[in-house]
Amino acid sequence: MNDSVRFFDTTLRDGEQAPGYSMNLEEKIRMALQLEELGVDVVEAGFPVASPGDFEAVCSIAGTLKNVTVAALCRALVKDIDAAHEAVKKAARPRIHTFLATSDLHLRYKLRMTREEALEQIGKMVAYARGKCPDVEFSAEDAFRTDRDFLCRVVEAAIRAGASVINLPDTVGYAVPDEFGRMVADVRARVPLADRAILSVHCHDDLGLAVANSLAGIANGARQVEGCICGIGERAGNAAIEEVAMALRTRHDHFGELGYNLRTEQICKTARLLATITGVKIAPNKAIVGANAFAHESGIHQHGVLANAKTYEIMTRESVGAQASTLVLGKHSGKHAFRTRLKELGYTFDEERIETLFESFKSLCDRKKAVTDRDLCALAENTASAADGAGDDSRWVLESFVVNSGNRMSSSAVVTLRKGKKSVQEVALGTGPVYAALRAVEKIVKHPFSLDDYQLQAVTEHRDALGEAQVKLSDATGTYRGRGLSTDVIEASLLACLAAVNSMLSNGHALGTGAASNVQHQFAEDMLAGHSDKPL
Repeated sequence: MNDSVRFFDTTLRDGEQAPGYSMNLEEKIRMALQLEELGVDVVEAGFPVASPGDFEAVCSIAGTLKNVTVAALCRALVKDIDAAHEAVKKAARPRIHTFLATSDLHLRYKLRMTREEALEQIGKMVAYARGKCPDVEFSAEDAFRTDRDFLCRVVEAAIRAGASVINLPDTVGYAVPDEFGRMVADVRARVPLADRAILSVHCHDDLGLAVANSLAGIANGARQVEGCICGIGERAGNAAIEEVAMALRTRHDHFGELGYNLRTEQICKTARLLATITGVKIAPNKAIVGANAFAHESGIHQHGVLANAKTYEIMTRESVGAQASTLVLGKHSGKHAFRTRLKELGYTFDEERIETLFESFKSLCDRKKAVTDRDLCALAENTASAADGAGDDSRWVLESFVVNSGNRMSSSAVVTLRKGKKSVQEVALGTGPVYAALRAVEKIVKHPFSLDDYQLQAVTEHRDALGEAQVKLSDATGTYRGRGLSTDVIEASLLACLAAVNSMLSNGHALGTGAASNVQHQFAEDMLAGHSDKPL
């Protein structure tokens, strides 16, 4: 048993299955690059056979990441494995991750297979995958509720067929730690050739025990842990990668000196980026990365922390990348101080991007008295600033707007957009200023869309807070999200709308409105035909 734990991140696959967390291609690549910066060992990029979009995303991520293993999930079916291999074959370190449910409940009601048929399928499909890729992981879906003797036969069959990683998921979050740890220990002790494969754990949080079960698995010999940033995922989510990592770092007295490649100082930056991309805020009381994780309001606690931080803090801000600011930035700050603070916060950009961000920073300083770290993070992570797309003649850019609104009148908006050298202005009415402004945008771009979700939140406190607007728009080609940042909430809303509209128009032009996907239809047919083995 080696003394190093591998982190397998499935934020882009299992995490994205959760309602509200879907990402477009650009967002997935941004998130994948940050996961590589975080130092995860494996990035599970998606489920290629599920849709053309998933296939394209996995291909793009595989071609982009250079220092991590890129895995593609697939059912234990030939066409799934072929799609997975095709999607990851250009990766520096490709992995095919195939799975089949093994509990009697799943075999009988979902797959309509006997145990012997499942064993035969596992052996054939793992061997087929191994013939295409040297790194194959096999997952026994619903492993915890699988008969233990049969589970050991499954694991042995997969290892003999060529699997180098065996995943033992608690797919429905049913286990408690001592039971889950015992399952891992039993498999290690009872399966011939178990030492030829790395045992992995993948725990769901339905009972709030995903992290505890994952740690129990590690304590009993698992050397790969699967999870998501901030614990996102289907239903109640997955094990939170950052919580497992900091438990190992903080409690090495209990777990021993287990090594890992994760750079914990990148944790907060990664969590912030996820929140920015998905539009789902991090709960203030979220362990490790929540706003209150290092906050102390009780007088007794404050007194203790001032005397010695260790009285109430078991880890430091710096260890997770949540440094306290030592620089106050404002309108008189120079580019060097700006660049230095961004670097302290974990952001490194090329000079061109620094120049663009510095212009946005100066513009913000004209509207705000002091710029906080949270403002800087929002600037660095937001993709819908006024400068974005300015050099792209195919994108609509906000030029100006005027709105009139009141409680005894219909709101009106005059919006001017520019695409290349052409400026177009339209006027629209609505029940509120944001509605009127978005209707004006719709008239200019001459492309109808639906507003499915709209959120507005302050990035910081006080009256001059920077506002972040997030919208979800849809048309015949799909759903698109956009974000906008400004001290003016109408401007933020327009920028968010334009970010989504530009993606929508670009995708519609590439695919053709209403284009159908043969792959999607085939996947749906498989589900109806009884091959509906759902991702872990």
